Amino acid sequence: MLVYKISQLGARIIRDLTRGHLTSTSKMAQSHAFCNHYLQPLKSHSFCAKASDKAHEEWNEEKKKICVTFIEKDGEEKVINVPIGMSMLEAALEHDIDIEGACEGSCACSTCHVIVQDMEYYNKLEDPTDEENDMLDLAFGLTEKSRLGCQLIAEHELDGICLALPSAT
Repeated sequence: MLVYKISQLGARIIRDLTRGHLTSTSKMAQSHAFCNHYLQPLKSHSFCAKASDKAHEEWNEEKKKICVTFIEKDGEEKVINVPIGMSMLEAALEHDIDIEGACEGSCACSTCHVIVQDMEYYNKLEDPTDEENDMLDLAFGLTEKSRLGCQLIAEHELDGICLALPSAT
């Protein structure tokens, strides 16, 4: 409706300008009356570029994060948004998920061991380095889909990944 009214107004103003009809005071008054008639109902609406910019900014911020589900030791699922480029260990610690990370993400322990629940997501991950494999050998409850949370970095392809914490570290 808004677009229709504005385009109708614009078309009339352009038509009148190109024909030279808006030169007299009476014709300008007619166009002013036209504007008031068609656009008066729109005064009750607020159109704010800042609100639009904020929504766009929020959308962009959301696109810079992925959704990750952690399954805690007690089976409780916790869904969090993780910024692109952040490790799963950092994200889990920020959201009070019960993961240890004794070496603070330096790939020198296995306390941030997580298990990727879906093989499809596991296959999207880069292969573990030799250092990560050495640490995984020390992990409790090792599976074929085990990884260290400090070595899993959020990227768009991992949006929706589900990671389980083993029953012990």
